[in-house]
This record gives sequence, C-alpha cells and structure tokens, in this order.
Amino acid sequence: MRLKGKQALVTAAGQGIGRAAALAMATEGAQVLATDVNPELLKAYAGVSGVKTAVLDVLDKQAIAKLVGSLPALDVLFNCAGFVHNGSILEATDKDWDFAFSLNVRAQFWMIQAVLPRMLEKTAAGGTASIINMASVCGSMKGLPNRFLYGASKAAVIGLTKSVAADYVGQGIRCNAICPGTVDTPSLQDRINAYEDPVQARKNFVARQPMGRLAQAHEIAPIVVYLASDESVFATGQAIAVDGGMTI
Repeated sequence: MRLKGKQALVTAAGQGIGRAAALAMATEGAQVLATDVNPELLKAYAGVSGVKTAVLDVLDKQAIAKLVGSLPALDVLFNCAGFVHNGSILEATDKDWDFAFSLNVRAQFWMIQAVLPRMLEKTAAGGTASIINMASVCGSMKGLPNRFLYGASKAAVIGLTKSVAADYVGQGIRCNAICPGTVDTPSLQDRINAYEDPVQARKNFVARQPMGRLAQAHEIAPIVVYLASDESVFATGQAIAVDGGMTI
C-alpha cells in the first residue's frame, strides 16, 4: 500500500473529487479524515475502512484551528474546497469576488497555516509531508469564457502553491497543485441545471474537452494519491494539468 501509515485530511470530501480522493487514499492505506461543511454528505462514509469524518467550514478560521489542534500531525493535506462563479468581469460583483477568493484561496491559506507547524516538526525528524491544492486548468494555464472570478482565484492558488513550495523546499514539505479540466461532479450538474437549457449546456461543456467527454472524479484521484505518496518525493511547486487535452 502506497500510503500505509500516513495521516491525511481532505476538505470538501462529501462528494466529487474530494470524496474520490479520500476513498482512493484510504484504499492505499492512509488514515483519512474526510471533512465537509455538509454533514449529510459525510454519512455516505459510514462503514468505510480507513476514513473518519468531521464537519468543517473552511471559511471559519477558528473551526479550522480547533479541528487541526485535535489531530495528530498530518502527512497529507488535500485542499479541495472551492466554488465556480459564472460570468465575465462586467457581471462580477464585489461580493462575488470576496466569496471566490475567500473559499478558493483564503481557505487554503488558513488550512496550510494551521497544519504546517506540526508538519514541520514531523519532517524535522525525517521524511516528508505533502500539501495538495485544488487549482484548475482555468486560470493561469488557460482563459475560459465566463469564468472571470474562478480563473482569477485559481490562478492565485497556483501562486500560493509555488510560494509555499519555495519557502519549505529544504524542510521536507512538498506543495503541489492539481489543475483539472471539466469534471462530471454533482457541483457541475448543479451549474448545468441552472442554465435555461441544461441539455445544451452539458453539450457545451463536453464540446470544450478535446477528448469529447467530461472527466470522472475517480480519474483525478490517482494524481492525488501520487502526490500524497513518497513516489512524488522529488516533485514540488508544480501545477499538474489533468485536463483531457485542453492545454495541448
């Protein structure tokens, strides 16, 4: 098992990529704490070996500190929580901007800041720890129409990732970002259903994928496992595209 003995925490693990990653890491031997703001979604983990759950609002700094303080030092943090706003810069509001950067960027900053001191204590005794941030192919890699707030905030995630990686590269901490293309998740379906013509909306999402299909959450999870494992011990500060060819 590639993650045997590792302690991992996943945010937004109630569904989609977060859930797929939590299950994949547990299958590889990690002890995973799956967190989500929605307690109902966490009920689906009942009876799953290697996974414990906790309700966590990543917009609540005190809640983050309280939870992290109750845990053993982590080997892996997967920051998966995020939100996709629709629209151009002319449609964006200050409120939308604040929410996008709070959830997509500041929550990652708070999570990393909370777990890093004890990660460093652990790596000082030998070994490494891995921080994995959810970015997107939309952002600094590629501009997509009607994704102004999402692209801007996800570009910031890549900057955050590289900065953390640069600061701690000599202290056993690796920090990388995953940049998916369009993934068929419940949150995507919610966005599709918000369109006047959901059938055509889904076709439009598929059309922008060169492979002619959407990714599935379980197809992103292996990259999380790789970055969490010691197999990626020489990789840090990277933004890894898993995008079905969008950036070819």
